Amino acid sequence: MPSLWVDADACPRVAREIIVRAAERTQTPTWFVANHQVPLPPSPWVKPLAVASGFDVADDEIVRRLTPGDLLVTADLPLAQEAIEKGAAVMTNRGEALDHSNIRARVQMRDFMETMRSSGEHTGGPKGYSDVDRREFANALDRWLAKNTRA
Repeated sequence: MPSLWVDADACPRVAREIIVRAAERTQTPTWFVANHQVPLPPSPWVKPLAVASGFDVADDEIVRRLTPGDLLVTADLPLAQEAIEKGAAVMTNRGEALDHSNIRARVQMRDFMETMRSSGEHTGGPKGYSDVDRREFANALDRWLAKNTRA
């Protein structure tokens, strides 16, 4: 059975709640990886995985533990690219699937925007997490779990 991995350092609380409910319902082993304490309910299916503080420590641990067929939930595009190369499925916490067909362009755009910001250009940040984002994520996660797990 595939596992669900969550890059929990930047996962919105509402997305975390959706993941917990889905993991319980489908009895999917789920790991929330972060370098801080992530509040989670007691569960045989949902586990925190605390890592040391440091640049990309959580990302490196996720990549090390991922197996082909697992699902990673992350907004971190370089992490998503590594997971895809390792054979995992990847979805953002807004429900967008990332795969071989779109990850390279997304990483290049991220790098371009980072260059713009470092040159003093004000590019703004990500938009807030809306009800539409919540619904899209919940629906995408449910579809993936229905296709890839059998409770």
